[in-house]
Amino acid sequence: MLDNIIKGKAWIYGSDIDTDVIIPGKYLRTKDMQVFADHAMEGIDPEFSKKVQKGDIIVAADNFGCGSSREQAALALKYAGVGCVVARSFGRIFFRNAINVGLPLMEADVKCNEGDEVEIELLQGTVKVNGKEFQGNKLPDFLLEILTDGGLVAHRKAQKAKQ
Repeated sequence: MLDNIIKGKAWIYGSDIDTDVIIPGKYLRTKDMQVFADHAMEGIDPEFSKKVQKGDIIVAADNFGCGSSREQAALALKYAGVGCVVARSFGRIFFRNAINVGLPLMEADVKCNEGDEVEIELLQGTVKVNGKEFQGNKLPDFLLEILTDGGLVAHRKAQKAKQ
């Protein structure tokens, strides 16, 4: 179940963070989510998976998740405990993969420092940091429904159960 309000510590990354650094290719031959979690962001921050706490928030610049279409990148972040990814823009395939696996994200231009406490209100499309509020792009209701259900597969199962 998705919470409307997500609070966590900020992890700051720049532009063009591609899926190869989110989860390096040498870990793609497994279906073990713990392996993905243990190696999340390893290509740019080898200690990330040891330091990230459940609910922490990645704050990035432009084109987060660019590169290949690997769904494992979104899964790695989700299972590492990332509560949400906020970026000025996302690679389109990563954006949809994140929704499909139930990883919340928001497009917003947020200014903060690593370690700052960040609060995200998904339904409002806002990010609060250090007393400042940043307006992001609110996700359409149909994408929020998919996230609320835990991802696309869970959403389809919930829809079928209602029929």
